[in-house]
Amino acid sequence: MTDRPVILLGAPLDCGKRRRGCLMGPDALRTAGLAEALAELGLAPRDDGNLTAGPPPVIPSPNPRIFALAETVAWTTRLFEAARAALAEGTPVFLGGDHALSLGTVAGAAAHAAEVGRPLFVLWLDAHADFHTPLTTSSGNLHGTPLGYVTGRAGFDAFPPLVAPVPEANVALFGLRSVDPAEREALTGSPACVVDMRRIDEEGIARPLAAFLERVAAAGGMLHVSLDVDFLDPSVAPAVGTTVPGGASVREAHLVMEMIHDSGLMTSLDLVELNPFLDERGRTAQLMVDLAASAFGRRVFDRPTRSFAA
Repeated sequence: MTDRPVILLGAPLDCGKRRRGCLMGPDALRTAGLAEALAELGLAPRDDGNLTAGPPPVIPSPNPRIFALAETVAWTTRLFEAARAALAEGTPVFLGGDHALSLGTVAGAAAHAAEVGRPLFVLWLDAHADFHTPLTTSSGNLHGTPLGYVTGRAGFDAFPPLVAPVPEANVALFGLRSVDPAEREALTGSPACVVDMRRIDEEGIARPLAAFLERVAAAGGMLHVSLDVDFLDPSVAPAVGTTVPGGASVREAHLVMEMIHDSGLMTSLDLVELNPFLDERGRTAQLMVDLAASAFGRRVFDRPTRSFAA
């Protein structure tokens, strides 16, 4: 993982939901010292700045509730291209932006994986399944649809055709605690690995994660990790508009990222749904930076002491 250049790519999209603020996420992560944290690990990250989407196409919506469909399609196209290109060169870290960015990043990663003859696996760290389609979403917020899109579910006719759909069996969802009925029905019987917070409470997080990572390694797979702020409990990560109590603790989240690094499997990373407008003295941005550093090799005893006093 670390023998390839780390490429930081800002994706300031704020079109996946109605609550604004995630467009400030990339700069908040930079201000919190992401590049510096990775440099301390000897990685010499390259910051390619913020991406911009092309002009939104004129698209009829299949569902009158859908919010910002054209803008989201434009971002998906741009991020698909960016992910595909960046993966040919190094290990991209996409700085979000809301989770709609993964419509493009995962699709682009899957296309690259197909080009090099390897399967793509996706580790989804999120309170929500994001398995909706434009036809099933009741909120109309497209940040709830990325896994539906990349696994090839129906209803995405307005979006770019998938070059390489990700098999549901190659997807693992960790941290779930808010799943809509339509998503629950779609996931029932799915070969996707679903590890909700109850299972984590009962078994711990290490055992099911280790089993998934072993599958990735056995298949010679590439691993895309998508980390949503709301994977974490809102008491430690308040800067998100989709707070759900009962999330992962700081220690559980660091363990996940440390295990990802130990596996050597991660080939791309999303950091999403950070809304600095809702943060407290930058504590969530700093935590996301620390978690990213753990994914790239920072050890528990190397972690700096933080103070959030005024």
